[in-house]
This record gives sequence, structure tokens and C-alpha cells, in this order.
Amino acid sequence: MRIVSICPSNTEILEYLGKVHLLVGVDDFTDWPLSVRELPKVGPDLSIDMDEVAALKPDLVLASLSVPGMEKNIEALEKLQLPYIILNPNSLQEIAEDIETVGRAIGESQLGMTRKATFLAEIRQFRQRKTKSSQPTLYWEWWPKPVFTPGAVNWLTEISELAGATNIYATEQVASFQTDWEDVKTRNPDHICMVWVGIKEEKMRPELVMKRPGWDKMRAVQNGNVHVLEESLFCRPSPRLLEGLRKLIRHIN
Repeated sequence: MRIVSICPSNTEILEYLGKVHLLVGVDDFTDWPLSVRELPKVGPDLSIDMDEVAALKPDLVLASLSVPGMEKNIEALEKLQLPYIILNPNSLQEIAEDIETVGRAIGESQLGMTRKATFLAEIRQFRQRKTKSSQPTLYWEWWPKPVFTPGAVNWLTEISELAGATNIYATEQVASFQTDWEDVKTRNPDHICMVWVGIKEEKMRPELVMKRPGWDKMRAVQNGNVHVLEESLFCRPSPRLLEGLRKLIRHIN
């Protein structure tokens, strides 16, 4: 089977199934596993070159609607009559369902169900961990200006809970919430988690975050709990979130 993935998280789900060797092309942002870096690139996720995708003669395209603007990719796939499925999870349960969906789509239904069960079992193990009576609060920064952060309807709120913590924006019943520096300061988190979407850790500037007006009074800054984290382990809805979860637990403990 010939598969093209046009979103990094889709590629990572295929890898979780042990079927990454079926890929014949990926989007420009896919960087894991390392073996896919030599594959033909078909453009950034919001500007996929569908003619290049078609030239690869895929039996299946793993598409996504995880980022606003990806709708035009679906329109192009329809126009070219290329076979595709869409993945767009917001929760860990939906990621599990997508593992099964991809397995079924590639003719490996039993594999998909088995790996889904494995993923859910690992999540249950984290839920069963004994947590401290007091839960630290986390502020996740997806983007610095304008400020975007995950709300209740997002996997990072679940990841926070599994780590024994609380997302300070779990009060907002949306997947992504736009706020401002003043509101973050008012909520006064114990930890600041920098996961700027699409930005590598070495390019992030935590010293600038700590210099924002009034942020020197925040608990996270005063206690040195400003964490630069790998956005690839926290911003992509794939099984690698559990790897990120393990790192988060080490940071906040």
C-alpha cells in the first residue's frame, strides 16, 4: 500500500502501528520518526501541493483538520479524486479512536484495535497513579502574542490531569482560547509551559516571557518554573503525547 501523510500527527499514528514503511510522501513539518526525513515532501500542512501528492499515486492520503485552513486540502483531494481519511482528534480517547481508524483504513483492523487498547491501557496506568493532595497549576503557552492556550476541550488539559496538575484554562470550554498577559498574571500559575506551535525549543526565549509586565510577581517566575518543552511532544495529537507526559511529570515534580 502507498500512503501519503499530510500532517505530522498522522505520520506518528502510522508509526505507532508499525506501518511507517508504507509511506511514500509526507508534509514538510513531519520530522519523526527519523526514517521519514528522506521521503518526498509535498509542502507545509496549510499549503500542500496536491499535484505532487497525486504524482506519488497514493492508495490513501492521511489528511487532517487539526489546524484552521486545512479545509482547502480536503477540497483539493476531492477535486483530484484521491482516496483519503480525515483525522481531527481533540481528546486522548479520540486519538485512540484514530489509531483504530487508521488500522482499518490500511487493512489492518485487528492491529488497529490492539494498538488502540495498548494506548488506552497506558493512559489508565497514569490515571491510577497516586497524586498529591494539592495539584500544581499549569499555564500552557501555544503562542506568545496574541496569546493562545489550550482550553478544556483539548488533550493538554487531560495531560495536565494525568500529571497530577491542573490547566489554568480548563475553565474555558473550547479547544483553543485567546487570552492576554494580564489574564495569565491574574490566574497566577505554578508552572509556565512554553510549547510554541511550530517553533523549536532552541528558538524560544523564556527570559522574555519572564520580563512581561508584572510577571515577576507570578509564582511560576519567582520559583523558576518556566519550562521550554518540545512542541512536538505536546502540540501534536498522537500517541507521542504520552512521552511528553512522562517529561512533564519530571518537570513539575
